[in-house]
Amino acid sequence: MHEYSIPALAEIPATANIAKAVFRRAAEQPQAVMLRRPGPAGLSGEWADVTARQFRDEVTALAKGLIAAGIEAGDRVALMSHTRYEWTLIDYAVWTAGAIVVPVYETSSAEQAEWILSDSGARACFAETSAFEQVIDGFRDRVPTLEHIWRIEPGSEASLDSLTEAGIAIEDRVVSARAAAAKASDLATVIYTSGTTGRPKGCELTHRNLLAAVRNAFLGPLVAFTATEDAGTLLFLPLAHVFARIIEVGCIEAGLVLGHCGDLNALLPALAAFRPTFILAVPRVFEKVYNSAEQKAIGEKKGAIFSRAARTAIAYSQALESPGGPGFGLRAQHALFDRLVYVKLRAALGGRTGYAVSGGAALTERLCHFFRGVGVTVLQGYGLTETTAAATVNQPDRNKIGTVGQPLPGVGIKIAEDGEILIMGGIVFPGYWHNEAATRETFAQEGWFRTGDLGELDDEGFLTITGRKKEIIVTAAGKNVAPAVLEDRLRSHALISQTMVVGDGRPYIGALITLDPEALGPWKARRGKPADATIASLRDDPDLLADVQAAVDDANHAVSRAESIRRFRILDGDFTVESGQLSAKLGIRRSVLAKDFAADIDMLYA
Repeated sequence: MHEYSIPALAEIPATANIAKAVFRRAAEQPQAVMLRRPGPAGLSGEWADVTARQFRDEVTALAKGLIAAGIEAGDRVALMSHTRYEWTLIDYAVWTAGAIVVPVYETSSAEQAEWILSDSGARACFAETSAFEQVIDGFRDRVPTLEHIWRIEPGSEASLDSLTEAGIAIEDRVVSARAAAAKASDLATVIYTSGTTGRPKGCELTHRNLLAAVRNAFLGPLVAFTATEDAGTLLFLPLAHVFARIIEVGCIEAGLVLGHCGDLNALLPALAAFRPTFILAVPRVFEKVYNSAEQKAIGEKKGAIFSRAARTAIAYSQALESPGGPGFGLRAQHALFDRLVYVKLRAALGGRTGYAVSGGAALTERLCHFFRGVGVTVLQGYGLTETTAAATVNQPDRNKIGTVGQPLPGVGIKIAEDGEILIMGGIVFPGYWHNEAATRETFAQEGWFRTGDLGELDDEGFLTITGRKKEIIVTAAGKNVAPAVLEDRLRSHALISQTMVVGDGRPYIGALITLDPEALGPWKARRGKPADATIASLRDDPDLLADVQAAVDDANHAVSRAESIRRFRILDGDFTVESGQLSAKLGIRRSVLAKDFAADIDMLYA
């Protein structure tokens, strides 16, 4: 099949905007819990409820401060922060004032932040910390439009409190008029792409884009997320990324309780305290959960039990797809391991999590089956910043593991002659900020958006991603190879952190591999290696090579021999965002890696 679409469940009126939900919910259910924020004890302690009325009042007070500071409708306001309660507060205050939010990743370099603020013409910026404020101050004189910097954390004269105090004289009717004025077609945010190739481009997303995405998702594929009493999620992905942002807006629109955790080191205690009913994450998070549980079991001499429990969970999930379902023996084993193992894994996610949404890259079928067998169904989806996050997603009752699901209601998916995925619908952005040439290039005939990704549609409209058009490797023999298939499988191995498949113009496929520091220590203990042994000293260790080779062999099962990895090289360190080798959303930057590790790549073919 080359095209599939699903009719929209929600049409977005021309007068709709995101800010109105705050005031609607406060009027309809003023005492309903809208958000939760950490109490005095922090992320692992009690969480304080924020009612719809309280949130409206906080949003209104901050919006008054913005208006008093001269922020006009259509102005751009930048926001550089980790994921936290204040991010959502600022988002909605800026939208209430009629302005446009421009996120800046907390990992952005000074050069990247300067480009985003300069290109967007930001009039003001919220900076979470003094360190972020210093970064912005360093280039402030080169961004002539930037008039204000407000700090989120206390300790600055230009704080959120001072901004709120400055707006006391602004009347409520002024805020109400601003909040009602924005149209569905007006811009709500400009999100800059992570820049895996070239300089980041600003993706314009309108109020209609965001509302079309969340209303169709929570009326359709994700309606089950709203069924649980006190349903909600703990956001821990960067809110600078569209994936987390759409869940933020979706929770406010759909009446789900929203919490924030910006410190990944405190994530497990935060999950235990907040107890979300669903979570969203990138595949690396699910891989870490599995690998950490496996390593812990091995360290406690329970590795064999965990291995049997994992095999049972996978078999149980696979059997759910058969006409007869799991047999009596498999159900009995599953019930046993549920008491011994699975309940502990669910407890690590807070004990109430029944669903998870995974995006950003592919999660292996094995891990999808494992988590479903454990009792946490992972729904894979697919989308881009340009499509306001998910364009397709699996559903709780229509979950075809190995695919990224069917189109959202109101979305059409088409496969071009060359295999490229094209998308149309209310979620597709209008264009790139101040970049008409790039906008023209990204739209095909009849308004279809060119994703740059390759895929296939089955007879039921389920989409499978097969590669990235610009990342296709062509070997010296002329074989086309999609590296993502191999890389996703390799990254799911406990020992492996990152990998890049190479071989363009070369006689065969090779791979650069980095090791996970957290897994390496337990591996050295099990294998009897010195605790202080470095990766460089172990690079040629036969035990290490054998274990990595086993991971390579497993990945090679997913491809033909001509596409398989023939040689690999273990690198001394990991890829990092700070070095520019990873994008802010942890995608590998191939051009940077090819340059940084040119000598290592040459050694694969020596």
